[in-house]
Amino acid sequence: MFGKRSGTDTDLRAPKPGAVSPEPAQAPAPSVSRAPAPPAVVSPPLAPIKAPPPPPMESRRSDNYYEVKATIFGALIEAIDLAQLAKLDSESAREEIRDIVNEIIAIKNIVMSIAEQEELLDDICNDVLGYGPLEPLLSRDDIADIMVNGANTVFIEVGGKIQRTGIRFRDNQQLLNICQRIVSQVGRRVDESSPICDARLADGSRVNAIVPPLSIDGPALTIRKFRKDKLTLDQLVKFGAITPEGAEILQIIGRCRCNVLISGGTGSGKTTLLNCMTNYIEHDERVITCEDAAELQLQQPHVVRLETRPPNIEGEGQVTMRELVRNCLRMRPERIIVGEVRGPEAFDLLQAMNTGHDGSMGTLHANNPREALSRCESMITMGGFSLPSRTIREMICASIDVIIQAARLRDGSRRITHITEVMGMEGDTIITQDIFLYDLVGEDANGKIIGRHRSTGIGRPRFWERARYYGEEKRLAAALDAAEVAATT
Repeated sequence: MFGKRSGTDTDLRAPKPGAVSPEPAQAPAPSVSRAPAPPAVVSPPLAPIKAPPPPPMESRRSDNYYEVKATIFGALIEAIDLAQLAKLDSESAREEIRDIVNEIIAIKNIVMSIAEQEELLDDICNDVLGYGPLEPLLSRDDIADIMVNGANTVFIEVGGKIQRTGIRFRDNQQLLNICQRIVSQVGRRVDESSPICDARLADGSRVNAIVPPLSIDGPALTIRKFRKDKLTLDQLVKFGAITPEGAEILQIIGRCRCNVLISGGTGSGKTTLLNCMTNYIEHDERVITCEDAAELQLQQPHVVRLETRPPNIEGEGQVTMRELVRNCLRMRPERIIVGEVRGPEAFDLLQAMNTGHDGSMGTLHANNPREALSRCESMITMGGFSLPSRTIREMICASIDVIIQAARLRDGSRRITHITEVMGMEGDTIITQDIFLYDLVGEDANGKIIGRHRSTGIGRPRFWERARYYGEEKRLAAALDAAEVAATT
């Protein structure tokens, strides 16, 4: 079915007309020689923060390895029928490719160790069926970010710290092919005419690709990975991101349909926290999500997921976030969730929060709750709305109930630093009230931040009546009392 697998080299069948190699074989790029390495990519241990050693580097493969791989890859493309291969599931296709490669190695009398042969088999399978050298990194659940800066430089983030790997691509063309393969799966394109693209992987991981001529040293690919096991508030408690009492208050905020804004810096865990908060949405509620790249992973049965669309090559067909949010209002939503508020859609989201869509949520970039409110106001102003500043602030006060601030500390840990209520207006100023705060105390000998969450002693938050309406006032009172007791001990 996939071609002859016995005899001499001339027995290998030529490809059918129209078959396209997923990765054309080219001359291997120069590489630093190395000793044989194990087949799996292993994360080097994190260095202490104080007096760190040079960035850990994984072993690099030799030039000979890439020469052998190019030879075998070329023979493989001649031997297989890609149309038939596409009909198989992933595991069957991988086994079929491994069988053919093993026979090619035997036919060509290529001498290599068992470990090198297994490494080569995995590499070629990843090139044909997956994302090439990225596959070992994508399979690891401890990596939060993958940052590819051209063909020869790949960084990862593990435990909140960035470190360099020894993984490299054959050349920039192979990296560009993989970028195009990723973005094409969600109907997008990246090339010289459209050199910037946002996309996602099948598991929801966020992808950004920028290619030449904008990226000078070759394509730059950034992947924000999501864990296979979805984080919950209970796990955030175990990690120290919030106290049990604070997590209980967040659960109540989610259940009693407060309008929530989650703010924080890049990589602070805003989307993760938003996913945790959505776990407490009732299963009989209709939820509509709007995102630039669909990455939220809601578990409710009644969820409609919407995604923006960039313009096509003629510059037409773009669908913006604002158009999605406005269209939501015609879809009979009970909650609207915006993955990230970054423009004039802030006005439409606030309008939705203030017109019967209680429990709506969104995230934005800000360093503290006060800045989050200022950013909302500035985004509305930048959208061309000629409204008085006081009118915009009154709308913000009437729409947003709670701001949750997430932060990534300098030791790489992530913490929920504020749970803040929006109280109302005094003159032209928005008044806020902190319910929970995170205080930095110091650091230990290893450079880890020491801090503590504390209650500010608020006995009756502004959303108390809302909690009573949903039958949660007893839980709220118990959580606030427990938090106050914990703060004094």
